[in-house]
Amino acid sequence: MPRKRHTSEQIIHKLREAEIDLGQGMSLKVVCKKLEITEQTYYRWRKEYGGLRVAQAKRLKDLERENGRLKRIVADLNLDNAILRDAAEGNF
Repeated sequence: MPRKRHTSEQIIHKLREAEIDLGQGMSLKVVCKKLEITEQTYYRWRKEYGGLRVAQAKRLKDLERENGRLKRIVADLNLDNAILRDAAEGNF
């Protein structure tokens, strides 16, 4: 079965649908089948996106992307510093 990628908006929409269906008395297994996701995916999404609005989810993804970019920059700078330190000591 091919893996689907869902956007933050789609995930929040599906979680809201699930809340409505669960509130109407449907079982989690039936709700997950209707949404075409596994129970594990439902719980993972609920943990990450539960209670968020669409705008907040977009902001969260943007911040995660920015954080990853900054971590790569710091790693590159640390590598450059180590190379310069070794060159200054004459250990090349």
